[in-house]
Amino acid sequence: MVQKSEKYTVITGASSGIGYETAKAFAARSKNLIIVARRQNNLEALKNEILQKYPALDIVIKVTDLSILENVYRLYTDLKDYSLETWINNAGFGNYDSVAQQDLKKIETMLHLNVEALTILSSLFVRDYRDIAGTQLINLSSAGGYTIVPTAVTYCAAKFYVSTFTEGLAHELRESGAKMQAKVLAPAATKTEFGKVANDVSNYDYDKLFGTYHTSQQMAAFLLELYDSNKIVGTVDRENFSFKLCDPLFSYSGNSKHNQKTSK
Repeated sequence: MVQKSEKYTVITGASSGIGYETAKAFAARSKNLIIVARRQNNLEALKNEILQKYPALDIVIKVTDLSILENVYRLYTDLKDYSLETWINNAGFGNYDSVAQQDLKKIETMLHLNVEALTILSSLFVRDYRDIAGTQLINLSSAGGYTIVPTAVTYCAAKFYVSTFTEGLAHELRESGAKMQAKVLAPAATKTEFGKVANDVSNYDYDKLFGTYHTSQQMAAFLLELYDSNKIVGTVDRENFSFKLCDPLFSYSGNSKHNQKTSK
């Protein structure tokens, strides 16, 4: 099959929250979308909502569970006929509990999704598109990917991975002269389904528990700010909830001869 000439933006975890609103924000910029999540009904609702406003767009639905490794590879293979412009790894969930008490089956699934799937999809996308102008990879981390939060140690550790992996990849792409940009978005408290899933509850009152937080729509707008910028990191301050764009926050040893592979 001949690859489609139109450009597409891929958004994982698009069935709710930040992913759902990000899809609408990119559609408002006339971007064709490939929206990925487990819940087909939610994706169909998102597609219909977008097409009511922007009927000329192509909205492709991919229903899959990315916590299962074979599905990760299958998804990327299924997209080989599309010309991709932006890949947004938004799929993920959190967990609030002590390390001693945490549900290890839930943690296993969280690590598969938040770390394994994100790493593999990022790597495959970079491998194929690193030298194509205008391409971007945006990975969703968290303010907890830069700060250790009590009762969320494992989740924060997973998001530290996302932050360091993406910042390191951004350095790597710049040093090699690649045309792709890699970026990381780090939200703080955002009113989504995150709180319910992380705490294993049916109701989660953001007004009572946080007082100050962002909506998914606000975070989607911040993501677009990051997308439009030449900065690597877009992060929300946990104290005052201001959003800022900045250069990588972790130390990077650079391209010294000591750290380079040599060949004879």
